[in-house]
Amino acid sequence: MSLLVTAFDGIAFGCLLFVLAVGLTMIFGLLDVLNLAHGALYMAGGYLAFLVIGEVPTSLAVFIGVALLAVVAGLVLGGGLSVAIRPLTRRGHLDQALLTMGLAILLSEFLLQVADRGFHSLAAPRGLDGSIAGSYPAYRVAVIVAGLAIAGATFWIFERTRAGALVRAAVDDPEMLAASGVNVRRIRLSVVLAGCALATLAGVLGGPLLNLRAGLDTEVLVLALIVIVVGGLASIRGAALGALLIGQVQTLGVALVPELAAYLLFAVMAAVLLWRPAGLFGRAT
Repeated sequence: MSLLVTAFDGIAFGCLLFVLAVGLTMIFGLLDVLNLAHGALYMAGGYLAFLVIGEVPTSLAVFIGVALLAVVAGLVLGGGLSVAIRPLTRRGHLDQALLTMGLAILLSEFLLQVADRGFHSLAAPRGLDGSIAGSYPAYRVAVIVAGLAIAGATFWIFERTRAGALVRAAVDDPEMLAASGVNVRRIRLSVVLAGCALATLAGVLGGPLLNLRAGLDTEVLVLALIVIVVGGLASIRGAALGALLIGQVQTLGVALVPELAAYLLFAVMAAVLLWRPAGLFGRAT
């Protein structure tokens, strides 16, 4: 029974990782922009919720309102990131990594100065602070539902709508798309904004699951990078499967062999890359 509960915890953690990692794979995999500030954006969403509602339980309506506020903050931060990184889009990943790493340090240090360097966590909203079937936390079920809903919406937008077709065209042949009269720069900006907004939203969703603390940005960034490497760049379904797989490895590893849990993540990543160097659903280049 405890192993089954741990497996459900892995699904909940995997859904949270998907909300975080899909934004990173959109920016990195679709636009070829290496955004190492993604973990700091997650941290910004969590700390924003903490500063607004603290650690006391609040109503579900207020919690949803704070999540929407975090989305708006993500859009604003994404706009700033897009302006900062635009001159470096053609200068290679090293320049992008250095710039976004510096921005991540500035943002995370600002958040820690505004709050403090202690451990904090958000309380699950009232109505989701109980248990289902007498034992399993209702909030974790809500995270699973939210993650699946976001996954479905993201897949539908990118695979079934004109907007998704334009994004794919902007990746495959931006010159031809621009020649047809489409504003490619606006499409790229929209992808960056959406990816950053998903990162801050993940920070609010993950507040009741992961403690807010110094170094959290690096921790979640590494997990998100592992997810997109395992799943494959520019693949929504790859991000979903990779997130669920890494969520299970992380939670089961911590529960069964905690001293080896961190090594298991990289072992799984190495095994996938040996089998499929482009990731589970990545396209070979």
